[in-house]
Amino acid sequence: MSDHSETPLLDDAFPCEFPVKVMGASVPEFHERVEAIVRRHVPEVSSQAFSSRPSRNGRYVAITVVVQARSRQHMDALYQDLTACELVTMAL
Repeated sequence: MSDHSETPLLDDAFPCEFPVKVMGASVPEFHERVEAIVRRHVPEVSSQAFSSRPSRNGRYVAITVVVQARSRQHMDALYQDLTACELVTMAL
């Protein structure tokens, strides 16, 4: 058995388009904050890459953004910043 396990296969997947879903309370600043965090990691992302959908009762909103993922480390850093935001309930 090799120590390299899945690393080479995973590395071969990048760069790629990757959808990121972020959920949080439906407050006016939520979209603004999520977009600012994403742009810190992926400055070239267009506004059209973002879409949002409210929950059935309107208390929560889910934002999906398709980003150009450069590496596993790149995506880990983005997810870490998103989940550190107090307005974010969950990031997938």
